[in-house]
Amino acid sequence: MEIKLPYLPERPQKPRNHGITMVMDKGLSLRQAEDLTASSGHLIDFIKLGFGTSYVSKNVKEKVRIYRDAGIRTYLGGTFFEAFVVRNMFDDYLRLIDELGLDTIEVSDGSVRMQHDTKCEYISKLSRYGTVLSEVGSKEEGILIAPNKWKMMMQKELEAGAWKVIAEARESGTVGIYRPSGKAHVQLINKILGKISPESVIWEAPIKSQQAFWIKLLGANVNLGNIAPEEVIPLETLRLGLRGDTFFTFLPQDLVNSWIPKFTDNEKQASSEAKKKVKS
Repeated sequence: MEIKLPYLPERPQKPRNHGITMVMDKGLSLRQAEDLTASSGHLIDFIKLGFGTSYVSKNVKEKVRIYRDAGIRTYLGGTFFEAFVVRNMFDDYLRLIDELGLDTIEVSDGSVRMQHDTKCEYISKLSRYGTVLSEVGSKEEGILIAPNKWKMMMQKELEAGAWKVIAEARESGTVGIYRPSGKAHVQLINKILGKISPESVIWEAPIKSQQAFWIKLLGANVNLGNIAPEEVIPLETLRLGLRGDTFFTFLPQDLVNSWIPKFTDNEKQASSEAKKKVKS
């Protein structure tokens, strides 16, 4: 499209260090992977082959090639890394990464109990083989990690060699940095941001309201992950203020004051009465 709208936030070009979009592939076929790259490849930085899907999916190596040819870096889900580690098959995991031609590796401990020093050792070892993304936070709803511990773990994992840390939320968006309701755990997030640079974190945000929350909090170029394939383009419109949730976020204040919907006293009263009727 040749038209250029003013007042849109600037988006860095790929490859980029911030403004990252990470997509979750939970078993797409080769045809679906081709369709995804054709429609949205220019907007995607990373694709995670979620949890253990690469073990049961066909043509994984060919799919990795499709993504690579589109300028997208692919990596195996952290749960799959854990599956190898608990079986004492770390060397086999290294061989698999090499066989698939991957240069990005996720380290996580969301499903297993692993000493943090041990996790940092894995990060350090794997950083010699490629770019490491380390995931922080438990996948279990009942396990709560103190905010100060989140900060400490993120800092140590970055120091161990992680390029970025991933703030856990699962594909449901109801654990880790979010409440079971899906709403942001604001106290935890504020604690993290008080210690860790926002550019060093990929915030998992599978739900639209969560994506809008991060864009309003940290701007259009916040790093977001666990995005569904069909949500890549809708997310980009959120980043640019071309969707209702962020429509006024990046506009100059004088335009906002002129165009933001305002309600008369009669309209406010009518709305209030309608809400009371619904409740009754």
